[in-house]
Amino acid sequence: MRKLLLPALAAAALLLPQTAAKAAKEEVVLGLSQDRVAITATFDGSEILVFGAVKRETPIPVDDPLEVVVTVSGPAPAVMVRRKEKKLGIWVNADSVLVDSAPAFYAVATSAPFDQVLTDTEDLRHRISIERAIRSVGAAMHIRGAQDFADAVVRIREKNGLYSLRENTVAVDEQTLFRTAIRMPANLTEGTYATRIFLTRGGEVVSSYETAIDVRKVGLEKFLYALSREQPFIYGLMSLAIAIAAGWGASAAFSLIRNR
Repeated sequence: MRKLLLPALAAAALLLPQTAAKAAKEEVVLGLSQDRVAITATFDGSEILVFGAVKRETPIPVDDPLEVVVTVSGPAPAVMVRRKEKKLGIWVNADSVLVDSAPAFYAVATSAPFDQVLTDTEDLRHRISIERAIRSVGAAMHIRGAQDFADAVVRIREKNGLYSLRENTVAVDEQTLFRTAIRMPANLTEGTYATRIFLTRGGEVVSSYETAIDVRKVGLEKFLYALSREQPFIYGLMSLAIAIAAGWGASAAFSLIRNR
């Protein structure tokens, strides 16, 4: 019996440090200023405040500072990207590639320069940077420079304010409290926006947390959008009627002014 107990006790002793390490793991406690964004006729963008704290069971390490990375990612449908070429003086569509996943909105905020808070291996594992958030696979073998198509999506959406890397914009107090503000533009796409928070030390992710922000059209905008998708014929007739009424009203107003 003693011979059987000794190996079991030794194994338990080896597991104790691992259990303690897991218990001492730093964890994120998160908050959002709002978890819903309503798109109306006067909507000109929104700013989401992301804030939180770090829960830990051990003293704060002093030699390896804590860094924080926050990402907000919109719906990610496939996008067809076409390359134009000039032939006989006319610009025509040439090659095309289906980018399998391209977030409609993607923002990254960090507490320090990106290459200092995250190693390339961790970026590849968690797909945090803008370039890694875009997924393009399965391009035809004859298409040259397939990666250029994904780069074009990033370039265009950065220009439109839909993609952004905001270094040094996450404030971290005493390696315990953190906060940042993510500006969301007016041209948002409806859907669920995944919000991820990563705690890193030495470029390695030590903890992560994920929540979501719901972006929806409301009021008259929601009704008109649904009508245009579900009843396009009625929507077209209504649009035509409004246009005729507006034209008649403008004509009547000008006639009245002229007669005076």
